[in-house]
Amino acid sequence: MNTEADDKTLKADSPAWPMVGGVLAAIGASLCCAGPFVLLMLGISGSWISTLAAFDPFRPYFIVLVVGLFLWAGWKVYRPLGQCRPDGFCSVADNRRRYRMVFWLTSLIAAMLVSSPYWLVWLMA
Repeated sequence: MNTEADDKTLKADSPAWPMVGGVLAAIGASLCCAGPFVLLMLGISGSWISTLAAFDPFRPYFIVLVVGLFLWAGWKVYRPLGQCRPDGFCSVADNRRRYRMVFWLTSLIAAMLVSSPYWLVWLMA
């Protein structure tokens, strides 16, 4: 039985889950480099900020996680209509278009976060 609350919750086959996970993994990947920069820009300082550099060895794992989650989300967003369930999110054209826009927006944000160690050096110089 469908209720109003069921319609507003994210379904298990929704591509929103891997997109959110991808952005969170991108934040984890940029924690060592962009984290101290963002904290300093917010006026937060202290010697503890240097401990964020300890996350640098985990950066490649976070990047692999970001790429994997966004590949999964891209497959869910761009899969053929024949693979969609009749009551699934991708059976409605407006949902597909909306999820594609959100997919590319979150991909851009994740790419900016993952590549932040390279462009932050150029920005700060």
